[in-house]
Amino acid sequence: MKIHTDDFRVRPGKKVQLDKWPTKVRRVYNSKAQYEEMLRAHVGRLDELQQSLYASNQYAMLLIFQAMDAAGKDGVIRHVMSGINPQGCQVFSFKHPSPGELAHDFLWRTTRNLPERGKIGIFNRSYYEEVLIVRVHPEILRGENLPSNGAHVWDHRFRSIKGLERHLQTNGTRIVKFFLHLSKEEQRKRFLARIDEPDKNWKFSTGDVEERKFWKDYMHAYQECLSATSTKEAPWYIVPADDKQNARLIVSQILQDRLESLNIRIPPASPERRRELQAIRKRLAHD
Repeated sequence: MKIHTDDFRVRPGKKVQLDKWPTKVRRVYNSKAQYEEMLRAHVGRLDELQQSLYASNQYAMLLIFQAMDAAGKDGVIRHVMSGINPQGCQVFSFKHPSPGELAHDFLWRTTRNLPERGKIGIFNRSYYEEVLIVRVHPEILRGENLPSNGAHVWDHRFRSIKGLERHLQTNGTRIVKFFLHLSKEEQRKRFLARIDEPDKNWKFSTGDVEERKFWKDYMHAYQECLSATSTKEAPWYIVPADDKQNARLIVSQILQDRLESLNIRIPPASPERRRELQAIRKRLAHD
C-alpha cells in the first residue's frame, strides 16, 4: 500500500478538529516481515539523503515531535533514525524548564540547539510546549514572570513561533513537524503495559496518569496550535499513532519525501580539486 504523505498534512489556514482525524488507519504493511523490510528500505534511503545533505552543506533539517505521553515519540526516533550516521544527527529532549531557562524568553532554550547546516536536528518536544503544557497549566506561565499575561498571550506566541520558523526557512533550515495522534484508550493500554511488564516499569510515571485528567484541555491546546502554526514552509503532519509500526513507516516516508524535495546532490569537485587529487593519486601509486 502506497503511503500518501499529503493525507496527513495540515493545510495552512485549516481549522483542525482532532476528533475528525483518525488515530488509526489501514496498515501500510501486511506482516511483521514486510514492515521490517519497508523500514529497512526507508532507513537506507534516509541514510543516502542525509549523506547528500551533509556533503552539500547548504541546508539543515529540523524535525519536531509532539504528542501525548506514550504516543511513541522515542520509538519513532529510535527506529526511523537508527541507520543514519550519528555524526549527522542531533537529538534534544526538552523537559520542564529550569529556573535559568525561565529567566529568558520562551524560545531561548530551544534556539541554542538548532541544527547546523548539513545536519538533521530532532526536537523530542520543543518550543511548542510553551503553547501546549503551559496553556493547560497556567501556573507555569505565571512562573515565567512576564510583564503581561494577557488574554492574547497565545496569539502572540503563535506569531513569534511562525516568525522564527520563517527566519529559519530563509536561512536554509527546513522544518517538519509531527504530531503523533494517540487515542485516550490506546494510551490507557500502553500505561497498563508499562505497569504489567517489568522491563517497561521504568517508563511509567505517576505524573503521566495525572495528566490524563487534562486530556480535553490538551486536545483543545493542540487543535489551536496545529491550526495556527502549520504553514507551507513548516507544515504539521498529524500521524495516526495507535499502531506504532504504521506510524514509523508514515514518519519515515514523510521525511524521505521532504529531503528528496530539496534536490540536493553531493557537489562535484572543482577542476582545481580534481587536479590536486590526481597529483596525490600519482604519488600514492608510486609510493
